[in-house]
Amino acid sequence: MLHTRTTPAGRRRALRARLATGRLLTVPGALNPLSARLIQDTGFEAAYLSGAVLAADLGLPDIGLTTSTEIAARAQQTTRVTDLPVLIDADTGFGEPMNAARTVQLMEDAGLAGLHLEDQVNPKRCGHLDGKAVTSREEMVRRIQGAVDARRDPDFLLMARTDARAVEGLDAAVDRAKAYVDAGADAIFPEALGGPAEFAAFREAVDVPLLANLTEFGKTPLLDTRTLEDLGYNIALYPVTLLRLAMGAVEDGLRTLAAEGTQQSLLPRMQTRSRLYGLLGYEDYAAFDSAVFDFTLPPGT
Repeated sequence: MLHTRTTPAGRRRALRARLATGRLLTVPGALNPLSARLIQDTGFEAAYLSGAVLAADLGLPDIGLTTSTEIAARAQQTTRVTDLPVLIDADTGFGEPMNAARTVQLMEDAGLAGLHLEDQVNPKRCGHLDGKAVTSREEMVRRIQGAVDARRDPDFLLMARTDARAVEGLDAAVDRAKAYVDAGADAIFPEALGGPAEFAAFREAVDVPLLANLTEFGKTPLLDTRTLEDLGYNIALYPVTLLRLAMGAVEDGLRTLAAEGTQQSLLPRMQTRSRLYGLLGYEDYAAFDSAVFDFTLPPGT
């Protein structure tokens, strides 16, 4: 009711403890604060905020047009309503190493459990598109070092993402990941790997938690959780799944409404009013004012 019942520090410790179990953590990407609440209600143990989703929500492509303060504001709205630890995509840190340092503190203040920084140059692009370019290894190391130095809560998870697989090859991506760990990264996000053999190569070479990005329509096959567990991965990420599902449903609904002149045939596909009110904890607000929830919902709504 109103806000989460947990603290940012507690959520960060919970994420660290969960990763330490060695069991795979499945993390859907939220598309707004309400969907983060639904991720929790469905039984998942963490949520994610994708830079691509946050940009799309603003009607922008994922090319680095969003700012650190925009992202932090959206993050704070999300962490306010869920007890889950939330990870966020911090792109390239939004500038120079000093910007990456500020970004870490903004995200800490927003109540997040951790973030990842990537080694692309600006303007960045989706990690599963061709034509990417990466910074020098030394530049990315400086980004990570700036982030580590700026971190105030040692439990805040700093993850390094490398996009080098598609640009410099697998061996170079592994070497970069090792350098990023040496610079202080707590975990590694190897982007756009080609299949189980490449996932296994990273697991053999890198001794920190690893994230598998299972984005749809990309370069990485959609491996199932059993396979990822067998490969020794720690996080299975589904960053844009909910946005794609939601926007597909919205588009179909708009076409139906335009064609039929009524939403009647869409009702079975809608979340009911009672389900929404339950998710929001509507009735709980009567603790403040009994007039808030003094009605009975019609059957089936």
